[in-house]
Amino acid sequence: MKEKTLSMLLAVILILISTIYPVMGTSYSNQHFNSTSMIPHQYFTYSEMTDLLHTLQENYSDIMLLESIGTTYEGRNVWMVKLSDNVNEDEDEPGVLLMGAHHGNEKPSFEALIFFIQHMVENYGKENTDDDEDGQINEDPIDGSDNDNDGLVDEDPSEDRVRNVIDNTQIFLIPMVNPDGVEYTDNRNDGWRKNRNPKEGQTDNIGVDLNRNYAYKWELYDIFPGPYGDSWTSNPESWNYRGEYPFSENESTAVKKFVESEDINISLSYHSYGEFIIYPWMHTSQYTPDEDLFISIGEGMASISKYDFNKGKGTFIPWPGGTIGTSENWLYGERNILSFTIELCRTRAPTNPSIVYKYCLAHVGVNLYVCERSPDIQVDKKIVANPYSPVSLRLMLVLCNMVVGNKNIIENI
Repeated sequence: MKEKTLSMLLAVILILISTIYPVMGTSYSNQHFNSTSMIPHQYFTYSEMTDLLHTLQENYSDIMLLESIGTTYEGRNVWMVKLSDNVNEDEDEPGVLLMGAHHGNEKPSFEALIFFIQHMVENYGKENTDDDEDGQINEDPIDGSDNDNDGLVDEDPSEDRVRNVIDNTQIFLIPMVNPDGVEYTDNRNDGWRKNRNPKEGQTDNIGVDLNRNYAYKWELYDIFPGPYGDSWTSNPESWNYRGEYPFSENESTAVKKFVESEDINISLSYHSYGEFIIYPWMHTSQYTPDEDLFISIGEGMASISKYDFNKGKGTFIPWPGGTIGTSENWLYGERNILSFTIELCRTRAPTNPSIVYKYCLAHVGVNLYVCERSPDIQVDKKIVANPYSPVSLRLMLVLCNMVVGNKNIIENI
């Protein structure tokens, strides 16, 4: 009995402490993100996010713009947030695109972006602050390192850094690409991977995997059906169903039209889970024309998040296999935008408040770093070359035929 009473008393004390003392390094006006809470973390719903974004836009209208770039099958707005110092102008500044929730059950992907939006707007006009009360200011920014050798990491974020990024970058965020999937729940699912647009041939597993619906190299499904998993991406009941044709869905089309209307240098698409970073190509073993630049930025992000960075393998012959229809391939292959995927967390949607706060804060640092690198990207990146020239494609087919004995395919190239 004494042990039980003591445990309850300790819990009450911890709750009181977390209420009275704000989390070190934050200035948030609400307790949604509280690393010391004893209560499991509750992820934003679509309506809660919508209300928050409208409130933030009203309070910080000088640096934040909120607009709908399209509507979903079920009629929800796909919200886009723009952060910039002259937010209503189209300035000659590098554009950065951050997206979350292509898959509705990957909740950390939008939570991290909502956290980032709050961090940026609430710190832009704030004076430089000694957050850890050690007599120094901004000495330990969010970079994954203990810069002041006090045993703590990222405990004194830099307000100047926020200002510099907003003043010199146009940041575009789409926190929930797939709000219908986010909102869907039943007795087995808390969130739905695909969107909720029912297709012919579907009974229970309705919808389209939006991150297989982008238009880049769909013709390879016909040429190499095996290496690209045509049998399941074309199956309407599959979790990876790609849709009837590229950009068949409202949500992916909304992203397409928005991207085509802006000058964007780099994009991060957040997913969960796995704690790793990847980049194009998603469908071939060949290196990209910008391999050195991808590696430089990827390693920089990984040094902050401590995630694994999966470098391209690179082969003389661009061997087929992997994933077709991803946003990353389309953004880079068709729009010449450096694009990365970041898989957050070790589990799909952790509810430990400390874990949630940790990944959210770390990726504030990642996003800031990418914004700081963005001015150099337009200068450094190359024109994207077709990774499948007629010669290399024919050579691949010859080799494939040697392996699988299929001689009909070459005749159709």
